[in-house]
Order: sequence, then structure tokens, then C-alpha cells
Amino acid sequence: MMRDRTDLTPITDPIRAAMVIKNEARDQAIARSRELIRLCAEAIRATHRHEWDNAQAKLAEARAAADTMIAIVDGHPDLYHSGYTQDALKEVVEGFVTFAIIRDEPLPTLETLNVIPSTYLNGLAEAATELRRFILDLLRRAADADASDEAERLLDWMDAIYDQLITFDFPSAITGDLRRRTDVVRGVLERTRGDLTTTLREQSLQAALQRVEARLMSLDE
Repeated sequence: MMRDRTDLTPITDPIRAAMVIKNEARDQAIARSRELIRLCAEAIRATHRHEWDNAQAKLAEARAAADTMIAIVDGHPDLYHSGYTQDALKEVVEGFVTFAIIRDEPLPTLETLNVIPSTYLNGLAEAATELRRFILDLLRRAADADASDEAERLLDWMDAIYDQLITFDFPSAITGDLRRRTDVVRGVLERTRGDLTTTLREQSLQAALQRVEARLMSLDE
């Protein structure tokens, strides 16, 4: 029996089957990406609250979820490089880098986090802006010399990250819109430096006034 030449099902059925598989992978990846973003936000929040064990636990969950998401899109490069996948992995970088800097630990590399270079750099930029919040919390205890020293250490990290980011002068298609995030880091860095400088000057002035007051009191005695 001669096959109908207009019957496209031998061609379209395999295509449909492949798309069903791909669509299922996409749905699972999107769900996993949302979970990743939530876990990383919780890890950063715990870090700001100095809940170190909780932060580490959330980051461990995020790492496992990231590995699962990457496995889901394995074989689908377009899904792996899609916005929702890379945005979620960027949050992973931000969470791990923020924790490492605040805890004064070695930074994780893109190999250890299993991310591509552009995603790592964008996560690094996000972590730099996140440090401002921690610095402002430290400045609220500016009378504590240790807090001021820690704020300066974190500002040095923001500086170091910015100094590296501005050297990646490549098209956005390669860097994942890194230039825009670098501009944000610059603005946050300038504001934070100004806040820290003002606080340290006020702290120095207060210490000087206290010394004068103590000297006057000793003269009265």
C-alpha cells in the first residue's frame, strides 16, 4: 500500500514528542527557579540577622535545588540560557558571595557554584549592593570601634568588586547586562562611602569632645 505523500505525521510526531519533553522541562525549571530565588532571599535575610547556621542551611538547599534545575534543562541549551534559569543562578551567586564576604571567608568560584561567567559577575554585582545594607546596620552601632572597622572592611570589598566589574567592557549580549548593574554598584558605593565617612567624622568629633570634657573636669577637681 502506497503511503499518502501528504502525510506529515512521520515527521511531525517526533517533533511533537520532543516539544512535549521540552515543555515539561521548562515548567519544572521555572518552578525550581522560583524556589531558588526564595531560598536565596531567605539565606541573605538570615545572614543580615547573623543567623549563620540558618543561612548556611538555606544556601545548602539552594545549591541542591540549583543542581536539580541544571539537570532538568540538560540537553536544552536554550532553556539553560533563558532568563528565568540564569536569574535564579545569579541569586545563588549573590547569596553565597554575600555570606562569604560578611563571614570573611574565601569567595566561591564560578566552578564551585557551577555557573557561567556572566551569571557569576552579575551575582557578584548584586552581592556588592547587598553589602550596603549590612554596612548601614553596622553604622547604627557606630560608637563601637569594631563595628566601624567591620564597615570599612565591607566597603573595601565593595570597592574591590566595582574595580573588577568596570574592566569587563563587553557587549551586553555577552555579559548579561553587566554594565547596567555595574552602574548601580557605583551609585551604591558612592552613597555608602559618603555615609561611612560622615559617621566616622562624627565619631571622631564625639571622641574629641569627650576628651576635652574629661580634661575640663580634671581641671575643676
